[in-house]
Parts: sequence; C-alpha cells; structure tokens
Amino acid sequence: MTDDAPQLRWTDEQGQVHPVRWRSLAGHPPPVRVRVVGDDLGADEALRLARDGIGLLWCGDYQNARHLMQAMGRRLDARNARHAKPAADQKSAFLSHRRDQALRARLLGALLLPFDADHGVPLRRAPDLRAAGLEAHGPVEEHYVSSLRELLGIVGAHEWRKKGVAVEALGAAIHPHHGVFSPVRGEYVDLVARTPLPTSAARDGAFDIGTGTGVLAAVLAKRGLRVMATDQDPRALACAADNLARLKLARSVTLLAADLFPPGRAGLVVCNPPWVPAPTHSPLEAAVYDPDSRMLRGFLAGLAEHLGPGGEGWLLLSDLAEHLGLRSRDELLGWITQAGLRVVTRHDIRPRHSRAADASDPLHAARAAEVTSLWRLGAA
Repeated sequence: MTDDAPQLRWTDEQGQVHPVRWRSLAGHPPPVRVRVVGDDLGADEALRLARDGIGLLWCGDYQNARHLMQAMGRRLDARNARHAKPAADQKSAFLSHRRDQALRARLLGALLLPFDADHGVPLRRAPDLRAAGLEAHGPVEEHYVSSLRELLGIVGAHEWRKKGVAVEALGAAIHPHHGVFSPVRGEYVDLVARTPLPTSAARDGAFDIGTGTGVLAAVLAKRGLRVMATDQDPRALACAADNLARLKLARSVTLLAADLFPPGRAGLVVCNPPWVPAPTHSPLEAAVYDPDSRMLRGFLAGLAEHLGPGGEGWLLLSDLAEHLGLRSRDELLGWITQAGLRVVTRHDIRPRHSRAADASDPLHAARAAEVTSLWRLGAA
C-alpha cells in the first residue's frame, strides 16, 4: 500500500533535514517552514511565529502544548474584542466573524505534534489517543505530523461517537463519526418524525438525499418506509451503516454513494442541505456551509423528475441565511418555481439550541429570529 500523504520537512540543530508525512483531515497543506519548539515557548512568541507562517513542531510536554494553545486562543480572543467594531448589518457581522474564525484556526493550527504509526503521541504526559486517531485516519504506514488543534477535534469526535447523541424521535442515540455532521439540533428531526406522510410514500418508498449519520433515514424507516439513502462522502455512508445496524433498521434502508439523487422515483424525497450559503474553509465544514447554495439548488432542480405520482419532496431548511442577508426568501421561492415545483405547505419550528439566547454572540440577532422549516413540495 502506498501512502500518498504529503511531506513536511524540518531541520534539527545540526542542520540535518528530516522529511516526515503530514496529515490534515481538514485538507490544510503542510507549512513550508518548521521550527522545533518546546516548553520554553511563550504564547506571544508562538503567535508571532505562526503569523509568519512557521509551523511549530512541539517536542516538549504534551500538557504544556495544550496550555500554550489555550493561552494563544485567549490572546486572539482578547485582541478581537479590543478591535471589534459594530457591524453595519448582520451580513457584515457574519463575514467578519468568519474571517476571525479562519484566522484563529490558522494560527492555532500552527502548533504541531509528532505521531507514531499507531497514532500514539510520543511526548511526556501524553494520553493514549490511538483509538481516536485510528477512527479518524484509519491505518497508516509510518509516523507523521499533524496539528494539536486537529487532534483535539478528533478526540472530541471520538467521545461523541462513543457517547452518541440522543434522538427523541428514535428513542435511541445516533453515533456520529469524525467529519460527519452530528444531529445535535433535533428540531429538524422532529419535523420529519411528526409531519404526515404522503400516501404514495408507503407504495413507492422514500429517498434521503445527503444522509450523513443516517438519522433521517432511520426516522423514516421507523415510520414504516423503505428508504434509499445517498451521500457522496464515504465517511457518511460508513457512519450511516453503523447507526442503522445499531438501530436494527439496516434491512429497511439501502445506502448508495451518489451526488444527490439515486436512480428512479419515490413517493417521498427528503433533503436537509447545509443551511448557510458561504464558502468552506475546510472539507469538514461542508455539512454547515453550502457555497452558492449548490446542494439546495441541485436538490430543487432535480426533485420533480424523481417524484412518483402524488409524491412530495421535504426540504429541511433554516431561514438563518435570510436573516444574515446571504439569501432572500424570494430567491428560494424563485428556485422552487423554476424547478417546476409548488409549495404544498410548510411546517415551522423554533430552534432550541443555547446560542439562540446568547446575547454575546455576534450573530445573536439572526439566531434569535431563526426558524427551521419543513417545506412540503409537489410537482407543479
């Protein structure tokens, strides 16, 4: 097996160059310049080096590396607070927030760790994180370097996968894999569980477009439907298969690798596309951000030809983008009409997540006004 991960190069104190594999599940390239650092490095100096594009390969105590990254984060947050200016509107606030997030991620991502081929971290006081690394990366051939920030995300995802996310509509938990969007916002799941099914769904089955963890496919299967669930991300298909097996619903759901629709028609076609039409900064953001509303528009454009007689398309969509000034309601209704569709009715629900009530959130005004909707669409 050939390892096609890119290489990172660093030079030791004797001037010897050391090539090593670079791994980033977020798709970030390796830094061109690398400096070996340790416990004597302070947060201010670390940020200065990171701003110059230098990767900081840590060779000290693991816990000290964590403390350093936390100190770097506090300095960045304090600087942003000092230089914050009132935004002219919610779109400006969103774009500014995204720029700050991207810069923060880049600078904190400059703190790098060495890893053994079994995903262990060969540093003092490093916990055993091999299981989390194996879940995220799979087997690898040799030792490598990756960012501490990404490692902490992997560890968090590993804990979520073990614990699971309780889904009231299923009476059970969904276990998200790393890189697959977690159904922590359960209101859209509740809409799918409660909305009356079209009569044609029992006859012609259902499609779940962009299944992710498989949560909506599982809800539909539990409601007695045969489901064809698609996704173009292998991680999502593996995650959905795992969850459906745990829930003993695998016989009711067929999983298929596809960009949007499977072949044929169904009595019900469900899609929960990313809600915010904005560029992604990494592949891991693709479940949240849909550049130029590509998936939303693709779903609407292809829906009519995949509906059976009397069938319905269920579009799960928040209006957060409208409150952020990123997409208008008229645009959405225009796309629906252009696709040869009509709105049968719409079911709305308010979000229950804590950020909707957090007045310190720079996007609070938009989040407080947000409504999540299930749009029932039929052929015009």
